[in-house]
Amino acid sequence: MLLPFFYLLRSRKVPVTVTEWMTLMEALSKGLAYSDLAVFYSLSRSLLVKDVAYYDAFDDCFAHFFKDADLPPMLHDELEKWLSDPNPLPNLSPEEQAALDRWDLDKLREEFEKRLQEQTEAHHGGNRWIGTGGTSPFGHGGVNPQGVRVHGESRNKSAIQVAHERRFRNFRNDLVLDVRQMKAALKKLRALERVGAADELDLDETIDKTCRDAGEIELVFHPERKNRLKLLLLMDAGGSMDPYARLVSRLFSAASQMNHFKEFKHFYFHNCVYEFLYEDIWMDSRVATGDLFRQLDASWRLIFVGDAAMAPSELMNPYGSLYYYHRNQQAGVTWLDRFRDHFRRAIWLNPINNRRYWNYTYTTKVIGNIFPMFPLTLGGLEEGIQELRK
Repeated sequence: MLLPFFYLLRSRKVPVTVTEWMTLMEALSKGLAYSDLAVFYSLSRSLLVKDVAYYDAFDDCFAHFFKDADLPPMLHDELEKWLSDPNPLPNLSPEEQAALDRWDLDKLREEFEKRLQEQTEAHHGGNRWIGTGGTSPFGHGGVNPQGVRVHGESRNKSAIQVAHERRFRNFRNDLVLDVRQMKAALKKLRALERVGAADELDLDETIDKTCRDAGEIELVFHPERKNRLKLLLLMDAGGSMDPYARLVSRLFSAASQMNHFKEFKHFYFHNCVYEFLYEDIWMDSRVATGDLFRQLDASWRLIFVGDAAMAPSELMNPYGSLYYYHRNQQAGVTWLDRFRDHFRRAIWLNPINNRRYWNYTYTTKVIGNIFPMFPLTLGGLEEGIQELRK
């Protein structure tokens, strides 16, 4: 009876395996659902869904299968971008508002699904498409007396349905990270290598070699696998980075709590690196950047964290440092080039996750040409980790 539910989940790209499905069947046979639909919902979701990113699709399938409801139309990511920059609210007279079409719920849903299939670009200020600031019954920020609100915030309280207000929304990889997510991402940097004496028994290879030798036991030993990863974290502090202080502190917490690094060092700078780096955020204790190059070899992975936003003179000119009493004899870009040349694997994480903004900021473009730059989000950090693993 429930097998069509399994195929429905698979059709909606929820990666349910036969093993997980059979585990659910075993749980049902033992009466763990207590003949209660709400309990069955929690039980099936916990056994069948391995990643919270699929909660939304699971809820759709569950509602369709057990409540005889139509599957709601999928709101594609492009639509959310189109609606993120709304037009201003139009001013209509009472007579103009009264003249607008008023559809019942069935007609609204039918027309809304048509728009989702047909719309190919952003629309603002109109009366038909899903958009903002107009009289269309679909979108947000408009003045239609009743419609379907898509994203945005309620203003007139006139929508009769809200397209995205469901128990779970699709999870995205451009959201900022918490400490646990950062630790999980940084863990992927581990570089396990076999070093030292061959005193660790390789059981799988021992069995394989024994079988190939007609049952004559042949013990196979290898050197122990040890993590050789060394990480250097350099963080911009103060000024334009103040709004991102909590986010950067999460990254620092995650990195400092990791026990998967052979060595970990961190330093601070302000806007750009020059001849000194600082051991605390108040920049009281400093180390010479040249000494750091001599102490750390090229096998260290380097992560810069900063918005890369500053006056062009701070990056490009000698004596361009923001601090009045600091006279850097060499330009900041010169020091960044040295970091790139010394550390073979280095990235820059930018807490401003709008990549288009980077192209409009001169210093960000320059630094992005020196180091591969990624946003400090879940997806961005994972991209950066892959770059460091090359």
